[in-house]
Amino acid sequence: MKLGRISAPARSSLNAGKYAVATAVGGALLGAMALVVRRQASNAEQRHPAVGKFLNVDGVRLHYVERGTAEPLLLIHGNGTQIEDFETSGLIDLAADTHRVVVFDRPGFGHSSRPRGTVWTPSAQAHLLHEALAQLGIERCVVLGHSWGAAVAVALALQHPTSVKSLVLVSGYYYPTDRFDAVLQVLQASPVIGDLLRYGRLGWSSLMSMIFSPATISRSFSDAIKEMALRPSQLHSSAAESTLMIPNAIAMQSRYGELMMPVSIVVGADDRLIKAKSQSMRLHENIPGSALHVIPGIGHMVHHGAPAEVMRAIEAVA
Repeated sequence: MKLGRISAPARSSLNAGKYAVATAVGGALLGAMALVVRRQASNAEQRHPAVGKFLNVDGVRLHYVERGTAEPLLLIHGNGTQIEDFETSGLIDLAADTHRVVVFDRPGFGHSSRPRGTVWTPSAQAHLLHEALAQLGIERCVVLGHSWGAAVAVALALQHPTSVKSLVLVSGYYYPTDRFDAVLQVLQASPVIGDLLRYGRLGWSSLMSMIFSPATISRSFSDAIKEMALRPSQLHSSAAESTLMIPNAIAMQSRYGELMMPVSIVVGADDRLIKAKSQSMRLHENIPGSALHVIPGIGHMVHHGAPAEVMRAIEAVA
């Protein structure tokens, strides 16, 4: 028995049915994945609850911790991390012996919100932190920024020079580079872009090795922030900040000479993420009177590998 040929309208109807089924299955899978991710994010926040207090600043709910007394010291964390970065490094405890230490989860990280209507450039975040400090009654302080936080610290010092007594810039990115694309490729396997949702532990381990090498990876740091860093909201914030790094460096590189307050520049000699020679050492040459601290055998996470050295840099300008 011969089967008749399927007519064109019938084939079209059959194909449409296949596409409809595929679309429905795909939508169901995406919906299920979204629910799983949302539940994982909720579980992460329950397992890592806020440890500090909150301020409402210009519509942003900012989470912060405060410890110690005497001279105020603001610590600004880098991309993809949160307050626990400074907590697990031991820097908060060290500094609290001689300072009133204030650390914020920057917008979109940890337990702080990040309204979508704002482009959260270093300048925008500097304004936000200045307003937050005012709410805490802090008119002038020493400011330390690590990595992306160094850009926020510089913006704060340029916008409000009388509010920044001195600057400590750790492992920062200050000048646009031709090979920064290589760094971005590394970050694509990290919480910065979000591929870790696909690669899981392998990607996280690669990132930890990259930022800590040649020093030993801090397991306390990794355990403290991993689940929070892999939330979609924090991945989005990290990706947005990655795209702003080069444009910000282009815009700011001609202004570093305007920094009139004491400046300490701290960098790991073996930083694989942001090269010391093309960034921190060059910045030292462009800021007259700045102090340069190059720590041998240490990578990007200087405050974990050499917290006492970072503390000495703080005291030198404080």
